[in-house]
Amino acid sequence: MKELLMSLALAGGGWVVWALALSSVAAVAAMYDRWNLLKAEADALAGLRAPFLDAVKGGDLDAARRALEARPGCASRALDEAIASLARGPEASHESLTAALSDERRVLEKRLMWLGTLGNNAPFIGLFGTVLGVIKAFHDLAQSGAGPEVVMAGLSEALVATAVGLLVALPCVFAYNVFSKRVRDLVGETEALGRRLGALSRAERRRS
Repeated sequence: MKELLMSLALAGGGWVVWALALSSVAAVAAMYDRWNLLKAEADALAGLRAPFLDAVKGGDLDAARRALEARPGCASRALDEAIASLARGPEASHESLTAALSDERRVLEKRLMWLGTLGNNAPFIGLFGTVLGVIKAFHDLAQSGAGPEVVMAGLSEALVATAVGLLVALPCVFAYNVFSKRVRDLVGETEALGRRLGALSRAERRRS
């Protein structure tokens, strides 16, 4: 076991840099995927809001359904389930909306955990590569008996791993925060539309 750990340490931090580079490619792909999805969902919700509210204010549920069908997306699917449960009362409609939004949120947040995990841990992975590089540099110095310039060269190479870790982490953390806020905004706006629907149901019950 000791020999295995020593061989790993003496391998240096080069492989850590390559691992971070491959992880950054996966992170960019996740960012691109979430950007396109969340932009499409935000556009669908923006186009849905006015016709849906007009239909709800007019008490025309058929028009509300047509508005949902014209602008498919996570908000439309959740609100459609809320309308389908409206006959059982506003509480049932709200529960259906909440359950539907929970399912939709899992879809919207897909791959965000990867960005958050990489953003939080990439600096530590880079530091690990630096530590391995430092161990290798001092080992090479002990074996060769050369001057301190050998260690300095090894140290400068080892520090690259920390720099790469930070370079990978910063955009991942930024993207995670931006996309998480977009998800919260989408869910919050959909819930607000659902509450308007529940208010219509309560008003109709009072009139009847």
